[in-house]
Amino acid sequence: MKLVSLLLAVLIGTLMWGTAARAQSFPSRTVHLVVSYAPGGTGDIVARLISDRLAAALGQNVVVENRAGGSGAIGAQSVVSAPADGHTLLIGQPAEVAINPHWIRGLSYDPDRDLQPVALATMVPLALVIPAGAPYANVAGMIKAAATRPLTFASAGTGTPGHFAGELLKFRTKTNMTHVPYKGAGPALNDLLGNHVDFFFSGFPAAWAQVKAGTLKLIAVSTAKRSPAAPDVPTVAEAAGLPDFDVGLWQGVFAPRATPKDVVLRLNAEINRIVSETRHHRQAARGWRRRDVAHGRSIHRLREGGKRQISADHQAGRREAGVSDTLRMGGAS
Repeated sequence: MKLVSLLLAVLIGTLMWGTAARAQSFPSRTVHLVVSYAPGGTGDIVARLISDRLAAALGQNVVVENRAGGSGAIGAQSVVSAPADGHTLLIGQPAEVAINPHWIRGLSYDPDRDLQPVALATMVPLALVIPAGAPYANVAGMIKAAATRPLTFASAGTGTPGHFAGELLKFRTKTNMTHVPYKGAGPALNDLLGNHVDFFFSGFPAAWAQVKAGTLKLIAVSTAKRSPAAPDVPTVAEAAGLPDFDVGLWQGVFAPRATPKDVVLRLNAEINRIVSETRHHRQAARGWRRRDVAHGRSIHRLREGGKRQISADHQAGRREAGVSDTLRMGGAS
């Protein structure tokens, strides 16, 4: 019995030492934050705000990598395929984390099986923006224009919240609107500025600089409540008379599923602290919100909510617009 007790004590001590050693050795090299869209979008902004502070906290370089395409699937797959040691993380958003499995036939990863949540970074409204020189100045005018001529709306990719918001607006107003997908909000905003598309439901932070500069006009926000950053701007529900119109966007940090718990907990603590400090400063005027990020359960609830975005209204809107129920990999970007 004494020998068994001694062996158990040695085993437990070894396990505890191994966990502590791993926590102390992480990170041992550069940490990569993968953004599944082109530069200039809200996820990209979040990654770059986090990266410098996370590098200081971890004592290692933290670099942002943009891997656009496939409605976020290419970037997500690169993280799923990376070693599960905390050195490759995904700045995940609803499309690649919650919606793609319902949209893309032959998707090479399963978000529930292959990813685990680390921290929730931000929750933002979508900004309905139009070119400053558009012939209408509000949502009512835009809807009236769509009744007489086809309008085009940009999105950061097929299956993203901005795509859903545009299709939902089209369906609920019974107007003629055509979806134009891009590989991120950055390229979409560039084409909107060039008058190549008529409107865009952009993540609020991505469009804010152009709104402040007067090159884009913010005519509504997509959420049920107005944004504190633009309290005079109505919601789509108010401006278009569409009760229950409520579409938002969130950004979370995800790791490969097998990443050790102690590594995830350290990343969670550092990112929570960074977000908590940051939200009181530069983001306060940009409509950013932060919810409880103490546990992965917050992201799990949002991920389930993202799946429910394919609701009866959205499905009806997709059928009305002729949107395919499924997309093939390689043609979804």
